[in-house]
Amino acid sequence: MKAVVLAAGKGTRIRPLSETVPKPMLPVGDRPLAAHAVDAAIDAGADEIVLVVGYEADPVREFFGSERGGVPVSYAVQSEQNGTADAVNVARSHLEGPFAVLNGDNLYDPAAIERLFEQRPAVCAIEVDDPASYGVLSTDDGTVSRIVEKPTEPSTNLANAGAYAFPAKAVEWLDVSASERGEHEITDVLARVIEEFAVTPVTLERWMDVGRPWELLEANELKLDELDRRVDGDVSGSAHLEGNVVVESGATVKPGAVIEGPVLIRSGATVGPNAYVRGATLLGEDVSVGNAVEIKNSVLLAGTSVSHLSYVGDSVLGRNVNFGAGTTVANLRHDDADVKYTVKGDRISTGRRKFGVVVGDGVKTGINSSLTPGLRLENEATTDPGEVVERDR
Repeated sequence: MKAVVLAAGKGTRIRPLSETVPKPMLPVGDRPLAAHAVDAAIDAGADEIVLVVGYEADPVREFFGSERGGVPVSYAVQSEQNGTADAVNVARSHLEGPFAVLNGDNLYDPAAIERLFEQRPAVCAIEVDDPASYGVLSTDDGTVSRIVEKPTEPSTNLANAGAYAFPAKAVEWLDVSASERGEHEITDVLARVIEEFAVTPVTLERWMDVGRPWELLEANELKLDELDRRVDGDVSGSAHLEGNVVVESGATVKPGAVIEGPVLIRSGATVGPNAYVRGATLLGEDVSVGNAVEIKNSVLLAGTSVSHLSYVGDSVLGRNVNFGAGTTVANLRHDDADVKYTVKGDRISTGRRKFGVVVGDGVKTGINSSLTPGLRLENEATTDPGEVVERDR
């Protein structure tokens, strides 16, 4: 069965991290976000992966190439993002027989994806506390009887988790009308399949829609903890590694550094001397962590440098960021309330008591800069030496 993985969106809610790289290619553990969905499909028995690309497609093509794990990979281009059904529709020339559809920005329980493939036609579902925010599935005698998008009075707490195994007939139903929000929705295709076939609900133990920066942190907290300890890089004898730590070949951990897992230090990264890195933290390729720096529960993308005597906590730093010496990230409000962050112009709660900053590619801070909780710095933004930055820029 072929698996269509959707990776064409712009990822506006996770900006500025998606300004130059598509959201599905942001790192989660030891691979891009979309690779988790692709690998789950391959492990479930997919005989071909069809990646739907659009926004910033080149990084997707460069990473996946023409095959992954011995399974062919092909591409379909969605030039305008007109909804999930439209995304699958652009891939219809690749589809013969039953097919699966997965979102490239979701993390799925791999065992459930295997059951999804086996029990097709099927849809993944998960029990949630607030079903009114989702597409809600009703069931009858073990099959799905109905799906309703964001109902005011949900009939169940079973939410659509955005993974489907469709019968071959569904290819003919992909050309659906636009919904009220102007998009062609794959849930309309699912509704038609429910009318014509017995659709099995496959309940997920775990599912995550990675749409906003703090969810990228949460995804890394989850996936880094699954890595097995491995030390292939150059680690000083006076450094201390504790717990689930991976130091890739080509990475360097200098004298006096303390690393408490789960931590992944990628090839070319340098830590220390006397630095303190604690989980769950991902240090991307060629990241530099200077003398007496502390990094806690953060994601640092490739090429970023945090100079000596700095602190970064519960934050996401884009590519080629340069934090000047003594830069301090605050990650906790004095009133202990959840930290807020700006998403598409609105200041909303992250649901996290501790949350630091999100900075785009190429940001530079002056020495001894102080960055307040929930701060967003766009690509190439700068701060002055000694500046206390309290508003997005």
